[in-house]
Amino acid sequence: MTTRNIIKKNTYLDSIMLMSISSTLKNLESVEEVSTIMGTDANKEILKNSGLLTGVGKNAGAGDLIIALRVKNESDVKPVIDKAEELFTRRAAESGGEKDFVPISYESAVNFMPSANIAVISLPGRYAGREAMAVLESGRHVMIFSDNVPLEEEIQLKKRARELDLLVMGPDCGTAILNGTALGFANVVRKGPIGIIGASGTGIQEVTALIHNKSHGISQAIGLGGRDLSEEVGGISMIQGIEALENDPETEVIVLISKPPAAKVANKIFDVIRDLKKKYVVNFLKGDPAEAKKRKLLFASGLEDAAELAVSALENRDFIYRDFSDDEAKIKAQAGKEKARIGTGKYVRGLFSGGTLADEALLILSREIGDIYSNIPLKKELALKDRVKSQHNTIVDLGEDEFTRGRPHPMIDYSLRCGRLLEEAEDPDCGVILFDVVLGYGSHPDPAQALVPAIDKAHKIARDNGRNLAFVASITGTDRDPQNLSGQAASLKNAGVTILPSNAQAARYTGLIVK
Repeated sequence: MTTRNIIKKNTYLDSIMLMSISSTLKNLESVEEVSTIMGTDANKEILKNSGLLTGVGKNAGAGDLIIALRVKNESDVKPVIDKAEELFTRRAAESGGEKDFVPISYESAVNFMPSANIAVISLPGRYAGREAMAVLESGRHVMIFSDNVPLEEEIQLKKRARELDLLVMGPDCGTAILNGTALGFANVVRKGPIGIIGASGTGIQEVTALIHNKSHGISQAIGLGGRDLSEEVGGISMIQGIEALENDPETEVIVLISKPPAAKVANKIFDVIRDLKKKYVVNFLKGDPAEAKKRKLLFASGLEDAAELAVSALENRDFIYRDFSDDEAKIKAQAGKEKARIGTGKYVRGLFSGGTLADEALLILSREIGDIYSNIPLKKELALKDRVKSQHNTIVDLGEDEFTRGRPHPMIDYSLRCGRLLEEAEDPDCGVILFDVVLGYGSHPDPAQALVPAIDKAHKIARDNGRNLAFVASITGTDRDPQNLSGQAASLKNAGVTILPSNAQAARYTGLIVK
């Protein structure tokens, strides 16, 4: 094995592009491990911990780009570097014409596009807050893709934005759709009268995709970052988003989404919307439906229910709750056959790329089958002792920082999930493998191509050991996405995966099999 670091001085590329390039390089046969990453002290520590930092890399500055790789032979280094250079050049040239321009500062970006009214920031967290404040003071809204921005800076930014009648989306805001333009990770959905405000990236993606697949559309999808409904931040950006969509003539129904909010802040949001003129649907994970009911608000138990409640409110009809889109007796019979087929395997192993999707599956399955171990557990005593080793029934969010430091997000790079999938297949107690697939801009260009070989191999491992595995999945996406929903579903079904129409239905179906 050969480990090498190559430095590109004073070269900045945003994190989405770097993750995508790393993912492509990782698929080369000669590559054992690779990371394209900015040379900040925090990033160099990540490379050090993964055994990818060399003496050359230690000398990189925060504005330098490090290509860190481990290859099988010394002769493999140059072809991989050549490929990396090709990818850098291609990404810069893909837009063509004036869009080749890459600003080196916020000021140069403004000079290039003075009419822009929003800036997207994807810098190391320690620098993002300062640049975001400059954006606000210049009179523009800001979306902060960066994470690791100090909480006190987020509060300061959002309070200043409120004073200036501007909006801060983020930090750690990965998804938005504004006036039909997707920012970050987002699906291609039709325009329509339903607005979304969400402190959850994959939560927004799941709801917008489900609404599209129900033949309706989205006016705006405003991301907030995961801390907006914390007690410290107090829902500042969500309240501003509510005010904006209340005044938007193209929005008729508004869906509010959040990972578990502070109870005090959730009640504050309920009080804000209780007397407003538009129709609201609230989906707060672990929220209190009784508090919503007291204020005569529509409270959704999950992401699919939020989409269905929004559509039913738009169509002025009653909401009819159903566990499954298909006939329930048929689904139960299918689950029974699956249980008989897998035999002795008694546990489910959930391998997720979307944090909110993992949270939702945990909530549903814990009600169906009892305690579930996780790296994002519902109870402290159910925390995994070792994040890379499952215990009994387990659901893992592979998008958590502990898995993504120094490597692409699992929505982009499927190698970590495929490796984990094969490890689960070796466990004789594993009966069902549950996973999500998230399509859209920024995600892997062909998830099925990455997953199917691993699924085929997992089936063989199980058969060689005298057992069978069940694979269950949902796909967050639309047929307008670059990856094409129906094509991805067909490829996975051909590999023996049962595809359900939503993450919630996939979790319920898995519960039926395990029970």
